[in-house]
Amino acid sequence: MPELPEVETVRRGLQPAMEGSKILKAEARRKDLRFPFQKDFIARLEGQTVTGLGRRAKYLMADLGSGDVLLMHLGMSGSFRVLDGVNDSAPGQFHHPRSEDRAHDHVVFHMSSGAAIVFNDPRRFGYMKIIARNALEDEPLLKDLGPEPLGNEFDAAMLAASCANKKTSLKAALLDQRVVAGLGNIYVCEALYRSHLSPRRLAATLATKAGQRKGVAGGEPTDHAVRLVNAIHSVLNQAIKAGGSSISDHRLTSGELGYFQHSFQVYDREGEKCQTKNCGGIVRRFVQNGRSTFWCPKCQK
Repeated sequence: MPELPEVETVRRGLQPAMEGSKILKAEARRKDLRFPFQKDFIARLEGQTVTGLGRRAKYLMADLGSGDVLLMHLGMSGSFRVLDGVNDSAPGQFHHPRSEDRAHDHVVFHMSSGAAIVFNDPRRFGYMKIIARNALEDEPLLKDLGPEPLGNEFDAAMLAASCANKKTSLKAALLDQRVVAGLGNIYVCEALYRSHLSPRRLAATLATKAGQRKGVAGGEPTDHAVRLVNAIHSVLNQAIKAGGSSISDHRLTSGELGYFQHSFQVYDREGEKCQTKNCGGIVRRFVQNGRSTFWCPKCQK
């Protein structure tokens, strides 16, 4: 599933074609994706100007002039193409291939900018929903999301407080969207490796023991928490920068391996030598909570 850097890269690629432009015509070529489209889905889109295009966790959010917000999720296999007749492109390069089969073009937005925005999704795990802006705080898809990992409020103290009494592994805690929003399997593996923390480590060890006792709020962040937050910031910013560079020089394709994969230090590198200086360990893979985990047992403790 596309993670925060991929979704942010897609947002930046769609922004010039959508923001400030009116949706002249909208097409839903089937009745549903992961969920059925709302009955008034088309009517609430056509004629509306996209006043802003933002992101929350792994969601794209298009603000409409009507006061509604179009919420979009890429699911497992979703991608967008921008067709303007000159520089057709597919914003965002992904570690897992994107589809080029036009039979899976399910939603099309025809913009006053002259561009057509096409959503392609073979597995139909993506979804779109229109929500009134004043109802966003109560929206079930959004209300339980944790802080943005690149937001100003997300720091070692916040992460430690969220994990202080958890009985789960550190990796499971980081994949919990209520703890921190937008992280997925790839970037959690990378951040844990860069911070030299084991994915099997208890999440509660990010906080001092005083903060782990029942009834004690928060808890001071340990050095583990500080290292991990720094690693999360580093890996996400590096991944976003890689995607941004691809967009700026128009080297995007749909379905090629690429994007951040050449910078992976541990993910999908089973059997390779650990890249940590003087470590000498070998990257291993094991299944954790149904997901592949890549790590170096020698330097990740």
